[in-house]
Amino acid sequence: MDLARFTRHDETRWEIAPHGKMRVPAVIFATEALIRDMDDKVYEQVTNVATLPGIVGASYAMPDAHWGYGFPIGGVAAFDPDAGGVISAGGVGFDISCGVRTIRTGLKPADIEPLKKHLADRLFHRIPAGVGSTGDIRLGADAMDAMLAGGARWAVKMGYGTDADLERTEEHGQMLHAKPRCVSEQAKKRQRDEIGTLGSGNHYLEVQRVVEIHDEAAAKAFGLALDDVVVSIHCGSRGLGHQIGTEFLRRMAIAASQFGIVLPDRELACAPIDSDVGQEYLGAMRAAINCALANRQILTHLTRGVFADVLPQARLDVLYDVSHNTCKEEEHEVDGAKRRLFVHRKGATRALGPGHPAIPAALRDAGQPVLIGGSMGTSSWILAGTARGMRQAFGSACHGAGRAMSRSAALKRWSGRHVVDELAARGILVRSPSQRGVAEEAPGAYKDVSAVVEGAHAAGLARKVARVEPMICIKG
Repeated sequence: MDLARFTRHDETRWEIAPHGKMRVPAVIFATEALIRDMDDKVYEQVTNVATLPGIVGASYAMPDAHWGYGFPIGGVAAFDPDAGGVISAGGVGFDISCGVRTIRTGLKPADIEPLKKHLADRLFHRIPAGVGSTGDIRLGADAMDAMLAGGARWAVKMGYGTDADLERTEEHGQMLHAKPRCVSEQAKKRQRDEIGTLGSGNHYLEVQRVVEIHDEAAAKAFGLALDDVVVSIHCGSRGLGHQIGTEFLRRMAIAASQFGIVLPDRELACAPIDSDVGQEYLGAMRAAINCALANRQILTHLTRGVFADVLPQARLDVLYDVSHNTCKEEEHEVDGAKRRLFVHRKGATRALGPGHPAIPAALRDAGQPVLIGGSMGTSSWILAGTARGMRQAFGSACHGAGRAMSRSAALKRWSGRHVVDELAARGILVRSPSQRGVAEEAPGAYKDVSAVVEGAHAAGLARKVARVEPMICIKG
């Protein structure tokens, strides 16, 4: 990317002054190395978002930003409904509420190693993964609506976990004001047999070990120590979320012109937050968030069953569950005044700073856990939200490594078998129903997640707490 187009404010803040139809500046948080490697579409998309009605502050992009649909992946933007603010399905993404849940096990690597192959095989057998994967749960019409309204809270009520899990889940496991009636029958049909499944793409379940501690106080608050074994689950709302995104993008493309909104890119289709289509999308999107929360809750229950059989001494307690690909109604201070805003985070994670009342009491002084997934076979990170991050980008941070090449390019470069064998030689066991899927998600197809995390840390969006490395990866 051509850096001459930016004003550099410090080591990690790059600003594009408003020009043309931009209403606010555009800001990218990244080290110089990261921003040089970003494709030019990130520049185009982050400036296009800055033209949308009712945008507040700036159009932001996180250190893992790359080309997305309308908004860049890694894009953050807040809109004020009282100033004509809009909501955009492209600003949320197709895999609504894709996110990460990290679970502490109370185990050490020495407990895992003698049984690692057996554990990997049992997890692969029990956790449905892959394109079109289905689970053992079948939802009828009433159960579907209850799940879409209740999220993880519904799952716990059905016996898939405990109230303690909900305390450590964003929104306490249930996104309020969801409207299952706004979710189409086709979307519900796609989800009927997919609840409790990983899906495909970059989704995974990993058994990981803590290899570095960077913030002792926060790690202690999070219940983490060097060499602890944790489990991380990365998945979202599956076919239901994708269907909702597809349907509402079509509707918003029509609505935008009806409301006199001139779009620099059709993929930025949007509607006023307070319009009928805007409110219906919010209701459907919140239902999809609940779907993803329920999905990760059920996968937690299945994982506990495997550990109970293989390593019965384990205790699987949720550290935290956080989503990306959402739009949340939040209160933020802007120019010294509190404002009600709708914050889009696409491929970005909420990262609330210390003391925020939405953070569980036991974690509040440390800041919200921010769970950063790496690519297959590489490190992942646990960060903590900061007060500075609350001021910089509405309490947002990066969400993962971010792709460095397309899936088709990855397929030309790697074979799935080669990737599996290479990782096995490093002591990382991969189980997947698809060698093609493994090749598409090869570690080299992604940016260096540690470099991305360093960019977020240096920018003050979140601070480093712990780095983890995989031992077992169940891949879609």
